[in-house]
Amino acid sequence: MSWTDHLLLMPVLLPLFSAVAMLLLGGEKRRPQKAALNLIATVALLFIAVALLRQADADPDGARVSVYLLANWPAPFGIVFVLDRLSALMVLLSAVLGLAALLYALARWHRAGSHFHTLFQLQLMGLNGAFLTGDLFNLFVFFEVLLAASYGLLLHGSGPDRVRTGLHYIAVNLAASLLFLLGVSLMYAVTGTLNMADLAVRAPALGKEDRMLLEAGAALLGIAFLVKAGMWPLGFWLPPAYAAASPPVAALFSIMSKVGVYALIRVWLLLFSEPTGGDSALFGSNWLLWGGVLTIFYGSMGVLASQDMARLAGYSVLVSTGTILAILGTGHTSVTGSALFYLVNSTLALGAFYLLLELVERGRTAGADMLAVTLEAFGDDAFTEKEVGVAIPAVMAVLGIAFVCCGLLLAGLPPLSGFVAKFAMVTTLFEPEGLAAAPNATPTTAWVLLAAIVGSGLMVLVAMTRAGIRTFWAPIQRTVPRVQVIEIAPVIGLLGLCAVLTVYAGPVMRYMQATATALHAPHDYVRQVLAEPQVKERRP
Repeated sequence: MSWTDHLLLMPVLLPLFSAVAMLLLGGEKRRPQKAALNLIATVALLFIAVALLRQADADPDGARVSVYLLANWPAPFGIVFVLDRLSALMVLLSAVLGLAALLYALARWHRAGSHFHTLFQLQLMGLNGAFLTGDLFNLFVFFEVLLAASYGLLLHGSGPDRVRTGLHYIAVNLAASLLFLLGVSLMYAVTGTLNMADLAVRAPALGKEDRMLLEAGAALLGIAFLVKAGMWPLGFWLPPAYAAASPPVAALFSIMSKVGVYALIRVWLLLFSEPTGGDSALFGSNWLLWGGVLTIFYGSMGVLASQDMARLAGYSVLVSTGTILAILGTGHTSVTGSALFYLVNSTLALGAFYLLLELVERGRTAGADMLAVTLEAFGDDAFTEKEVGVAIPAVMAVLGIAFVCCGLLLAGLPPLSGFVAKFAMVTTLFEPEGLAAAPNATPTTAWVLLAAIVGSGLMVLVAMTRAGIRTFWAPIQRTVPRVQVIEIAPVIGLLGLCAVLTVYAGPVMRYMQATATALHAPHDYVRQVLAEPQVKERRP
């Protein structure tokens, strides 16, 4: 094996060794050294993620799957790491968000508590491991690693709000982990394997009684994934938890809900895609479709009701998750590709929005939002005579433009990539050949999805416009915030990546469609994982 063959392990090993090195450095007196090590490791992870994406995209037909046999045990007996287009995309997305969040935190937030840098690297390790693992048990292990790190990161900065929501967050995720373990146990009892590729081979051959147990285990597993994704009514915990987190942690958490979506896509399409799923093909698709629609509605109502912008962002996470789940539930390959494009766009936009919120709120007085609501409801002559629309300094202009871009991306309005993603999803679903290719879609379903997607965008637009007017146009006792370059640069960088997605929408969409095609026809994934040969020992 060449050294490039071991590159597949680096997204897990690099954060692990970095976290261990930070622990060995000792206490918080070595915080500058830890920050430097964290930054070097995260930048290196970004370069590795780009290399892995190029490796996964090496074949024009998108069928290449790279497999790494840990301890040189063949699948399904040993642990395997698997790299395909989807896992490479998610590793790159986590590296981009990780670097943006870290740069922002280096301004001041990394000093708000202990062990920030160690927990940050462990979080990246858990994320990357969940994206790359090829068996359900290690998916559970990496889920627990990223959740354990997220518990500490959520509490970073202390305060009663973080402690209260942190306890709720821990309780909900522990319950979801229990369901995860029960589901995995049932599936292992029925099939005798936890390797995902091997499960895809054995599941269609099960008898009726065993198939019922498999579906019960898959349902428990799906509920655990949907809790982590935030689908209604399981996502009640998400907006308050994300709102209580510090800005860089909330930005990194914007991909946490997508881990549940990724796991659902991976396992569901491997076991229950049509026609490889046999009698269980499209099992649970109606729950995904209509649960996603209800999540969009719940998130949209929350966006409209939110007076605090951090909660607005949390409900926007639910809107994006619901959109992806509803589209996935149609079982349509081409629409799945558009949903993956939307996943990347919404995650980058939400990350930028969470980082921007603190900068925007920094110059506002405490209780400004509640005071603004009171003025709207009852009026106040003392304020009506004051002039509005005063000249905005350069800092406010930059923040205002960034806020407008976030609003356009989250609402899905032209000319940015949010509109491209939503337009691609809707038009593909309404094409006659597209509707015929969607096993779980009807013309009525298509119209319901159109109403949900357009309606949610309208509600997000109204909420963002209202928040923007209160913040930038008619502020109450605000001062121009002091913003460091290292704080605004990650926001501009994430929004710049969304602009790149807009300009290069064609090549990016082709990548997403190739990814969706491979996901809905997983025979290449299964064949290459199970046929990966052991590395022969060199004899002297």
